[in-house]
Amino acid sequence: MLPGRWPLVRTPKRLDMDALLCTAADGARCAARVAGRNEVTLLFVHGVGSTGEVWDSQLAALSRHYRCAAVELRGNGVAPLPARLSSITCEGFARDVLAVADALGAERFHLIGCSLGGVVGLELWRTAPHRIKSLALLDSFAEYPDGQAFADRMVEAVLAARSMVAFAEERANRILPANAPAYRRTESVRQMACKNPQAYARATQAAWTSDYRALLPQITIPTLVLWGEHDVIAPRALSEELAAGIPDSRLVVVPDAGHLSNADAPTFVNAVLEAFVNAVEKIGQP
Repeated sequence: MLPGRWPLVRTPKRLDMDALLCTAADGARCAARVAGRNEVTLLFVHGVGSTGEVWDSQLAALSRHYRCAAVELRGNGVAPLPARLSSITCEGFARDVLAVADALGAERFHLIGCSLGGVVGLELWRTAPHRIKSLALLDSFAEYPDGQAFADRMVEAVLAARSMVAFAEERANRILPANAPAYRRTESVRQMACKNPQAYARATQAAWTSDYRALLPQITIPTLVLWGEHDVIAPRALSEELAAGIPDSRLVVVPDAGHLSNADAPTFVNAVLEAFVNAVEKIGQP
């Protein structure tokens, strides 16, 4: 049951969505922005610096044909801060996704993740492969080079910042492509600034220090890899590694996009995702 209405934000068109609040298997609270009523379910997972709002363009376009839910991961600034910050891990995030799927009654779903969201998709394949119909991994990676050192620098920066707004303002300079419109900067700063610094630090460690390279050859579901052509945070080589390691997957370069290609180039990404999910659903028909 969907217990409330979500505050509306800027989207390409007015988006009617519901707020889903639920509890993961370990007791942590999570949430989702839900649109559409089709039984085919798409679950979207955001990155460290964003919230479920980053998928609003996808929910607006794809909920015409599918039931779409943008998961709000534990401790991300929208979902409640968990009592145990130590539960902010890739395993914990995977539990959040499954909690949303269970609340929606979705035995199987298409998983679409950006950056950390893609890493969470790999963790879901490791722990609950029977639940996933397909994977779409945007601006993500199986293992980040010198990930521990990168994470340590990020944690030091966020904990030393005078405020999350100040941190977000600086971080947006690397996340966004140079030609990003002003509203994209506003969106990115707002989403990042709502986060608790300690929770952000935990999510940072989870995202950048995981290693799923050995898992890639075991992925047997249809997989799509997307990379924003101006993404300097997760360079193209990391998406190429995903596409090369996952059998029968393919890489699509998203033009005029940075590290959040789904938000930077929504029309392009929406068309690619819709074609991909349609193809997977047709394959699954008797």
